[in-house]
Amino acid sequence: MQVTMTVNGEEFTREVEPRMLLVHFLRDDLGLTGTHWGCDTSNCGVCTVQIDGQPVKSCTILAAMAAGHEIRTIEGLEQNGTLDPVQQGFMQEHGLQCGFCTPGVMMTARWLLDKNPDPDTETIRECISGNICRCTGYENIVRAIRWAAEHPATEGASA
Repeated sequence: MQVTMTVNGEEFTREVEPRMLLVHFLRDDLGLTGTHWGCDTSNCGVCTVQIDGQPVKSCTILAAMAAGHEIRTIEGLEQNGTLDPVQQGFMQEHGLQCGFCTPGVMMTARWLLDKNPDPDTETIRECISGNICRCTGYENIVRAIRWAAEHPATEGASA
């Protein structure tokens, strides 16, 4: 079947199997390998992307279901050579270790900051609770998201 969707601001039309998951479409058909594939059961959150601005675990949705929608992946956070404040925060506050969960956490964090530009620690922790990090105790991840909240794009771009 043919699907058309906008991914990171660019429209794509492809032939896909009706059973193809969005995570595989992004990785295999579009080459956007920043979206990771982990558990295939929606437990880990490493495959989180945004669909029409909402975080979604891309291992739980078919590519056909995403047709006609706006998809944003980790590759879409950087704009015109400038990292998103969430990406900068993860560098500043050492919010990653192995990096496997990082894209999913960042996509969830970006959604949170778009919705609530000044979340408290409890709100951040609750928001990222669907993203499992096996390397950290989440302290640096939470600090990275707080850093991003304190350095919105206009300031963060020059930090």
